[in-house]
Amino acid sequence: MELKTVRVPETMIPLFMAADEYVKKYFSSYQAKPEEGTITIQNQRYILVRAESLRVDFAKHLGEAMGLEGEDAEDAAFHFLYILAKAIGKEDARYFCDVQKVSDPIAKLAAGPISFSYSGWAFVDIFPESRPSPDENYFLVYDHPYSFEAEAYMKKKKRKAGHCICGMNAGYSAGWCSESFSIEVDSKEILCRAKGDHACRFVMGVKGKLDEYAAWALNNIKK
Repeated sequence: MELKTVRVPETMIPLFMAADEYVKKYFSSYQAKPEEGTITIQNQRYILVRAESLRVDFAKHLGEAMGLEGEDAEDAAFHFLYILAKAIGKEDARYFCDVQKVSDPIAKLAAGPISFSYSGWAFVDIFPESRPSPDENYFLVYDHPYSFEAEAYMKKKKRKAGHCICGMNAGYSAGWCSESFSIEVDSKEILCRAKGDHACRFVMGVKGKLDEYAAWALNNIKK
């Protein structure tokens, strides 16, 4: 059986295959009732939000409300959406893993990227250089090849961004992993298709090591 919802190092495949089965079962209960205005999965309410409205147009409207424009408005939106997405990622991980009765940190991690694919957050490609350990040495490097933020930005703006823009992708995955490993980690995008790079690439670790990890990944990972 082929693993299609995430790309991981070969040693992690069996664990992710097991997660793929129960995540797929969870999302198979999708039910939409337009006559009620409801979308439910496993009796939980979900909503659909257009990517451009959430990521691109929001920056403009937030800027107007705060008296900001241009890069200042974009920076404010980036940080707001990162915090929002990280909080959602933490709560989704807590709920999902409680429902599935998953307690092992690596098993919780495995459920994350697969649920990202089913919910439209991201397809995740985890690199073999990663060291997902439940301590201050936690390190993850990964791509989101089809980032909804980068695609929405490129489609709407039709120009290159001046900096990495995938704050929700970074925040949601950081929230999920923080909850899974019971440590506070953050994620930083180091390459972004919206600014002309070949990939949307992220590093994740404890806050004091993120800049070190970003520099190492930029200098040593050529994929």
